[in-house]
Amino acid sequence: MLDATIKAQLKGYLERLQRPIELVASVDDSERGREMRALLNEIAETSDKVSTREDGGNEMRPSFSIAVPGEAPRIRFAGIPMGHEFTSLVLALLQTGGHPPKVDAEVIEQIKGLSGSFKFETFISLSCHNCPDVVQAFNLMAVLNPAFSHTMIDGAMFQDEVNKRRIMAVPTVFLNGEEFGQGRMTIEEIIAKLDTGAAARAAEQIATREAFDVLIVGGGPAGAAAAVYAARKGIRTGVLAERFGGQVMDTLGIENFISVKETEGPKLVAALEQHVKQYDVDVMNLQRAAKLIPASEGNPLIEIQLDSGVSLKSKSVILATGARWREMNVPGEQEYKGKGVCYCPHCDGPLFKGKRVAVIGGGNSGVEAAIDLAGIVAHVTLLEFADTLRADAVLQRKLHSLPNVTVIMSALTTEVTGDGQKVNGIIYKNRTNDDVKHVELEGIFVQIGLLPNTDWLKGTLGLTRFGEIEIDAKGHTSVPGVFAAGDCTTVPYKQIIIAMGAGATAALSAFDHLIRS
Repeated sequence: MLDATIKAQLKGYLERLQRPIELVASVDDSERGREMRALLNEIAETSDKVSTREDGGNEMRPSFSIAVPGEAPRIRFAGIPMGHEFTSLVLALLQTGGHPPKVDAEVIEQIKGLSGSFKFETFISLSCHNCPDVVQAFNLMAVLNPAFSHTMIDGAMFQDEVNKRRIMAVPTVFLNGEEFGQGRMTIEEIIAKLDTGAAARAAEQIATREAFDVLIVGGGPAGAAAAVYAARKGIRTGVLAERFGGQVMDTLGIENFISVKETEGPKLVAALEQHVKQYDVDVMNLQRAAKLIPASEGNPLIEIQLDSGVSLKSKSVILATGARWREMNVPGEQEYKGKGVCYCPHCDGPLFKGKRVAVIGGGNSGVEAAIDLAGIVAHVTLLEFADTLRADAVLQRKLHSLPNVTVIMSALTTEVTGDGQKVNGIIYKNRTNDDVKHVELEGIFVQIGLLPNTDWLKGTLGLTRFGEIEIDAKGHTSVPGVFAAGDCTTVPYKQIIIAMGAGATAALSAFDHLIRS
């Protein structure tokens, strides 16, 4: 299962174990069961603090738990945690073995303070790059608090369970048998959902902040770059973000970030966060901006009002709110979101193995999605509004070579249909002859671009008809002291590296504004 290099790395990691742990397997004689048994034995060979045994007591086979000998196991993997989930396995081994987690002490105390009985299950796919963060968060909570237990379930391996619970997107989390949430969740978001008083306490703390020299709204690449550049100038810097990393957290492969041959979104975000934390930057996560109030003659400070009702003030502001997936805005889309309507083919594709799906959009992202899905599903129907595909020629050639892909041009999607529980089709109108057709299918992957997160700024500063913040070459907006950077602006070419450069530009412009005023 593990090659020599990975074994050597694992051996080095497991030298950090501070106490014995045991891997308890519930396996059968299937091929997957034999693979799991081999994996656990290889792990045990790397450390004298790791032992294995089989009890066959769990209904989900193959599966295994990680526990301190003599204690009831609280972490279980139903499936073989390779691919993106191998890191989840390594962290679970280390943390169960007493190695301290890299989490703020305040977060650890919040977890330990939660009371009740919390049996969590997370359905994942091994190709999902959003799933590991969720799995790792719940595993850590199970390590820190005996009231918690967590099971990772590979949806591709336990297809019957997926169908039984009508799971059509990953990660999907259940708490005590009831659906708890879908999609990426940080450990802070999970705690806030479990601890109803957490949001109020956070708001109270934010309300006590003194005015900043520069307040950055958004924690993606543009916001992170702006924070580093501002903090290095020695000025009081704050970052307000719904989630640090923004859209990059949902990005799989990154191969055009200069000097880094290839990486993945979550890895890049972790590096950005570490860099920002090297400086004296006040990062306020899980906070949504609701209104911007410009400075006035009687009040020289700019105010940002939050959804929570509290406000922050600053001498200058940098808007780096990024963008989100563009939706079709047709009947049925919201009703069946997460029930067949998906936005991440890498994450959710494996759940549609052997089924019929549609991809909406003929740009690079849409065609790439169709190509990837064609290797998993029974059939892909690609619907493009225009009369030609916009994807690169090499991608189009690959697409048209696939036998289980149908491409429909000049197609205006008008409705998502379903049976009340899940998607069963899509309706589109042929724009050349107005014919209306219904395509029977079980999944829809929407790949039609991004929308800037600027709805809350309408009427406050200059926006284009597309909702982008109008800026000049130095990041100035139409409001004095307010700057903007990244995908939420008129900057051409929405790329990570361009957003970072724009963030640096905005920070330098904000500093120039401060010293001149």
